[in-house]
Amino acid sequence: MQTCKQTNLYEYPQPTILVVEDDEDNQVYLAYALDMLHYHCLLARDGMTGLDLAKNYLPDLILLDIKMPDFSGFELIKMLKHNLLTCDIPIIAVTALVREQEIKLIFDTGFDGYLAKPYFLEDLEKIISSYILNPSIS
Repeated sequence: MQTCKQTNLYEYPQPTILVVEDDEDNQVYLAYALDMLHYHCLLARDGMTGLDLAKNYLPDLILLDIKMPDFSGFELIKMLKHNLLTCDIPIIAVTALVREQEIKLIFDTGFDGYLAKPYFLEDLEKIISSYILNPSIS
């Protein structure tokens, strides 16, 4: 059995969250919200960039959109979970897919959680804090 070691290669004072989201408005909102919540944020507009950032920066958490133009969040999570560097990083689906069978598919594919769009800042904060602790919040 292979084990995964997650190590943040870049030392930031706050936990690092990678946002993989193709919609510019959603990306801007998440970046602003994460800054307000005292997280360091990495942004990717497509799956390939998200994969590269995940492997190079090893974030503490990934917020991943499902429907993207180059390849879907379902395809990206399979790549991330099969990579020794990224397989232990918690990944949250941020999606408008909310039907029961869609939520089941999200978890069956390997997502650790999901956040339904639209969402409130409090919902975002709650799901993030259930996966990572942010010592920079006083």
